[in-house]
Amino acid sequence: MKKTIISVVLLCLAGCGSSEPSAPKEADEATRRTVAQGDLIGFVAENGAHVWRGVPYGADAGGKNRWRAPRPAPAWDSVKLATKFGPVCPQIATAFVQIEGFETGRLEGSEDCLSIDIYAPADAVGRDLPVMVWIHGGSNISGASQLYIGDQLSVNEDVIIISVQYRLGPLGWFSHDALKASALNAEDKAANFGLLDLVASLRWVRENVTAFGGDANRVTIFGESAGGHNVAALLASPLAKGLFHGAIIQSGSFSSVSVADAQGLSGDQPNPSNDVAERLGGPEKFHTATTQEVFDAYQLNNGYLRLPRVIEDGVSLPIYPMRDAFASTDTFNVVPIITGTNRDENKLFFMFNERLAENYLGIFYVAHDQDLYDAASDYTSRVWRLRAVDEPAALMNKAGHQAVYAYRFDWDEGGSFLWTDLSKMLGAAHGMEIPFVFNRFQLIGEGDAVLFESETLATRLQLSAAMGAYWAEFARSGTPEAKDGTVWPRYGNDANLMRFDSASDGGIQIVEDRETLSKLISDLKNDHRLDESVRCELAHSFEGLAVQQKTHLVRSVGCQAERQESAD
Repeated sequence: MKKTIISVVLLCLAGCGSSEPSAPKEADEATRRTVAQGDLIGFVAENGAHVWRGVPYGADAGGKNRWRAPRPAPAWDSVKLATKFGPVCPQIATAFVQIEGFETGRLEGSEDCLSIDIYAPADAVGRDLPVMVWIHGGSNISGASQLYIGDQLSVNEDVIIISVQYRLGPLGWFSHDALKASALNAEDKAANFGLLDLVASLRWVRENVTAFGGDANRVTIFGESAGGHNVAALLASPLAKGLFHGAIIQSGSFSSVSVADAQGLSGDQPNPSNDVAERLGGPEKFHTATTQEVFDAYQLNNGYLRLPRVIEDGVSLPIYPMRDAFASTDTFNVVPIITGTNRDENKLFFMFNERLAENYLGIFYVAHDQDLYDAASDYTSRVWRLRAVDEPAALMNKAGHQAVYAYRFDWDEGGSFLWTDLSKMLGAAHGMEIPFVFNRFQLIGEGDAVLFESETLATRLQLSAAMGAYWAEFARSGTPEAKDGTVWPRYGNDANLMRFDSASDGGIQIVEDRETLSKLISDLKNDHRLDESVRCELAHSFEGLAVQQKTHLVRSVGCQAERQESAD
């Protein structure tokens, strides 16, 4: 069934990107480079950027290498053509990830997927340019490097952009004692194989990026959503020490899961590893089962795969909660850090919530009650910010790390299509900042015509140029300073926050604003948009808060500690 343009924009935005056609480009001898494995040739993009796609940084991660630390990519004899994307890592395809040839609900991808895409200015060689390594989102169960095309940001800001693929879902996050017992090296005893892949990719960058004109001593990692979560994990990982020199966390998380919870010995994690191993047929099947058999051992929830991710394995991460690592400069990798969220993060998800929004003809989305819809987004998005920005920034400040910067992205000028007004239904939703950072509004595909109207083009380009410049200057110098010399102040006692919005809606400005639990409680108690039952239901719905925080919040707003379902 042919998708309407509004359907496309929603699906593309939820996936935070749509891929280019996978057909290889014409190889160009000007892009010949030599790396550890041999010579490779890429192509020249329309804007002049030199591009290399599908460059292996690790060996095939299937079979005997499954649930092992990544092995080095093998050498190649002849010149390797790096003109098409590498295979996508295995995942159950959803409508939220727009990749050519993917069929929703079907297992797609190959375990031989550890590759990177590289974008460089044409004159980069010999210049030691800053390097920015992008880690894609997708809940750590989906996504691909090809959803994020870095040529525009590379050329505009004179930086090297590298987009990484890493193991996802069942193959990326799995803890079992049998794997530890059969480990062939210390890193094999981990549980975060996707995180080990990212470490391996950074090692490859350190050893090879000079060939592309990059400076191995100026590497910044950045990522959004699960990618931001993985950036935080790399900050806490002892294995990543010295591999990067700056970190940007876009709508990320600092949470983690204990080994006991991941294995199912405690807690209530979905698809704990010990249960999965039993359904698979035992540890003897770990390296002989097909990819399909591995995924079939997992139980789906409405077609969605949920499982323990970012595990406190004692190898790639400490054995205590990851968040606690940021309480001391001795227990995380101390580099300049930017962390931020979008003002309306959860509108992306609430738009599909039948309690909050109406769907007409499978196409048009309208809030049942716009005040309630906005309130639900306000508080849940503020909780996200509290846990991803203010709390970890304050924790690092207290530990003595001052080079921390915070932002909030507020752009909410999406267009409308008949009954659906995206400025209200999405606003500054989850993932909306990505096109602005990448200086590329083609990122979300055919839906650009709805979300990004021509009337907002001038102010969008202005905002995008500023954000790209801030991100690139941070990678260049460790300080996010604008080209006009405007300094983005550090997060500190004044809780300086950079607010990103278009010139027609307040523009880019520094605000003194700190999110706290007490402020959330006060606002929630006195919000006239919410009656008592809805207020309590909302208070119980907050995800990400520590147990003690949530209990305190629920009781402070006058609700019972045990959740009470409100009447329809």
